Amino acid sequence: LYKSFFQQNTIRMLVKSVTTTTQRSRAVSAALRSAQTVRCKSTKSEESISNPIAQDGRHEVWREGIYDHDNEPKVKRRDGSFQPVEKLRGFINYQRNPEPYRKPLERLMDWEELNPVEGDDEKHTEVERKVQAARCMDCGTPFCQTHSGCPVNNLIPEWNNLVYQGQWADAIDRLHKTNNFPEFTGRVCPAPCEGSCVAGLVDGPVTIKNIEYSIVDRAWQDGLIQPRIPRERSGMTVAVVGSGPAGLATADQLNQMGHKVTVFERADRVGGLLMYGIPNMKLEKETVERRVDLLREEGIEFVTNANIGYNVDANELRANFDSVCLCLGSTKPRDLPVPGRELKGVHFAMEFLTANQKRLLMTKEGTLESKWEKDNFITAAGKDVIVIGGGDTGTDCIGTSMRHRCKSVTNFELMPQPPMERAPDNPWPQWPRVFGVDYGHAEVQAVFGKDPRVYSVMTKEFIGDGEGNVKALVTQDVEITPQGPRAIEGSEREWPCDLCVLSMGFLSPEAYIVEELGLDVDQRNNIHAVYGDFRTSLEGVFAGGDCRRGQSLVVWAINEGRGVAESCNEYLVKKKQEETLSAQSTGAFANLSSISPKI
Repeated sequence: LYKSFFQQNTIRMLVKSVTTTTQRSRAVSAALRSAQTVRCKSTKSEESISNPIAQDGRHEVWREGIYDHDNEPKVKRRDGSFQPVEKLRGFINYQRNPEPYRKPLERLMDWEELNPVEGDDEKHTEVERKVQAARCMDCGTPFCQTHSGCPVNNLIPEWNNLVYQGQWADAIDRLHKTNNFPEFTGRVCPAPCEGSCVAGLVDGPVTIKNIEYSIVDRAWQDGLIQPRIPRERSGMTVAVVGSGPAGLATADQLNQMGHKVTVFERADRVGGLLMYGIPNMKLEKETVERRVDLLREEGIEFVTNANIGYNVDANELRANFDSVCLCLGSTKPRDLPVPGRELKGVHFAMEFLTANQKRLLMTKEGTLESKWEKDNFITAAGKDVIVIGGGDTGTDCIGTSMRHRCKSVTNFELMPQPPMERAPDNPWPQWPRVFGVDYGHAEVQAVFGKDPRVYSVMTKEFIGDGEGNVKALVTQDVEITPQGPRAIEGSEREWPCDLCVLSMGFLSPEAYIVEELGLDVDQRNNIHAVYGDFRTSLEGVFAGGDCRRGQSLVVWAINEGRGVAESCNEYLVKKKQEETLSAQSTGAFANLSSISPKI
């Protein structure tokens, strides 16, 4: 505590000694890095004396005797003592200990979720969850739930404290106040909240993501999540186009407001990105279907195979509903226009992931046909795979290729390798742009003994085998300049490649529905709608999610979906009031005309 007090006063003195904003910002960053270094050294010193984490990957516990199994055990602290779990100094006494994924070589043998289930050795115990929740400090400003942290402003300190107290029913209630689908974000969100956690300034942040999905998983198991049927209906109808996280959040909110909601999905199953864009090992499809079934019970109608603007007229849809909400996603992928791009074996990431997920679902249901598999399935089995582009989608392509039993997998990234620690221009509470190992990278390391990523390279051309198939590609090293990436002459390298997956992000929504409705778009061809208002250039039509803001996180899609619902509800309430006043006015004049004297 003395060290912490000394570090804080050092920061204040440094800040007072400079005048300009730039100097002050640099001084704070330097002081924080210095404080973090001191803290890390002291933590390492303490841990070298007594590491509180036992061999089973959890905080070591101790009981008074062989009959003391009804009471909560004492937990080992960083100072080596065994004491009851307490929260006042939890961030000092206990070590960050995120729940690990299943072991790489074990999970590569199936398509089950990465997260351990009850009974697995890696699964955290009730005591360990309480210990991790106890690390949530009583910080004056919880940045984890501000704009720099959680996009949906989750009430993180509140439900962390409720988990610590064992009040799981209240915890899921607080979690659902701001987040419609915590079982999705708790699995696939990269957790920007942890990047802005105040405890992370000088130590490891709170394991917020682990606590979130432990709350919602327990709520489902205990039957705490039940259908909420709206008591009253407004009589107003809404069409939601797209059933991804933004569309589902929009539909859920509007349905609870009393409107009749119909969701249109162009694919054969509901879920959008959640169903086909995120592989099963990251988000099991039973988890998606469970939530969709709940929404159905609450009164939302789903229509699949309805491609608005293609096989369903968009203007007809608008004429049949009081309002239309567009949550189309950003589905137009960024291409790689280099020689040889037309060769067989070069695919977009969504083609690869969607075909794989459809095959898994059909195999499970017993509906897989050999003709479909031959015409549509993209396999990496026995192939040299190259994934161009990093990010979550690139990692998903790596993990999928590994489960296909590929011969090798390499991941190209245009940018240089990130630093191991925050750079001066990436201060807390911003998202830390640092080097990390995701699940796909860990799996490649476990099998092939090396990280699959190659940094600072760009693809120059694809080479064919003379029969229309890709057999290799040529790259050039690049350097980053103020004008952008620049290829280094004479740095060409050839890489064997039987399958190339392009995972370079998405540009915008597909244009056909936008053009049919005549909507305004911005400079990036996203649907133009101001954030917070979400109204498009067409009356009664709203847009949100990736089709409005560009490709982003699932949690941002939920944020936008909730915003679209609020704006749409205001429009519908006003529209109903105007219709009611119009009807009353017409009725009043009709009565007057009936009693007027005849002349």
